[in-house]
Amino acid sequence: MNKKNLDDCPDYLREFLFYMETIKGRSPRTVDGYYIELRSFFRFLKIKNGSASAEDSYAEIKIGDLPFETVKAATRFDAMEFLSEFQRNHGNDAKARSRKVSALRSFYKYLTVSAGKITEDPMRNLETPSLKKSLPKYLTLEQALELLAHVQTDFTERDYCMITLFLNCGMRLSELVGINLGDIRENRLRLLGKGNKERIVYLNDSCLAAIDNYLGVLNDGGKIKRVDKNALFLNRNGKRIGARRVEQIVDFCLKEAGLDGMGYSPHKLRHTAATLLYQDAGVDIRVLQEMLGHVSLSTTEIYTHVSNRQIEEAVTKSPLGNVKQKKTQKTKPAQGPEDPVQEEAEIPPETDP
Repeated sequence: MNKKNLDDCPDYLREFLFYMETIKGRSPRTVDGYYIELRSFFRFLKIKNGSASAEDSYAEIKIGDLPFETVKAATRFDAMEFLSEFQRNHGNDAKARSRKVSALRSFYKYLTVSAGKITEDPMRNLETPSLKKSLPKYLTLEQALELLAHVQTDFTERDYCMITLFLNCGMRLSELVGINLGDIRENRLRLLGKGNKERIVYLNDSCLAAIDNYLGVLNDGGKIKRVDKNALFLNRNGKRIGARRVEQIVDFCLKEAGLDGMGYSPHKLRHTAATLLYQDAGVDIRVLQEMLGHVSLSTTEIYTHVSNRQIEEAVTKSPLGNVKQKKTQKTKPAQGPEDPVQEEAEIPPETDP
């Protein structure tokens, strides 16, 4: 959790954030997300109860002085008004509103069940906005190779290694930046995923070569002087590299490869790894589930979508795919039966079956 968030944080929210991080094992990034969404809701409550002006910028509204009684008195209708406000005036799509719903549910569940500060959870029946189901966005094999060929940065060996791990192991961004040197044992890599759940992924020859090359340059004492003794990936100051910096590096390399502006990101590289393993390598879906660290198989099944290439291959494999009309000598066509002449009948109006 970003300690700067605690500067303007009422005690009851501070307790919730520490609870989610230390007891529930949520990642610092997830806890920061809870803070951001709940801060917006608290600012909305202050405007609604008149302790802040609607003309004030949301960013300027402090929440540290918001009485707990105001939070306790909030209703499900307040939450729906809040979601509507951010949809209409702040451009929140269904995914952004879903994050707000998740934060509200978690917070009020904590107040009710864990902290016992309120007797009834007002957000228990708050529904999540319907999300449009879409296929995962990923690079083709050719695009992935093009990306790897265009990793030319100030720290090429490090950045090539990070992108190689994304494309081969399908790890999350938070998992990559959290890798320690001690997590690598021969061809195995220990990852700390969501909810602090550990899993092991195996490193292929490309990953091992990229790691060895990066560590060889790093240990030569060149551009980066190690300060953090544990982290695998370091920034220019020798400390553990941050998630935002990795995003910037991936964006730069995508641009160099002519793949910018297509909506790709580190998470899309995770999608790429999973899709290529399933479609091109034929990896079993349950093996893929374990590799990606998915709790539910249904989450992994998004990668079983049928690609256009597979549809094209299926059509060409039809047993009738090469059958063509035989050429015959032109003769007088046989007289076939005539279609009977029917009078037009009035078409009845359509009814639902």
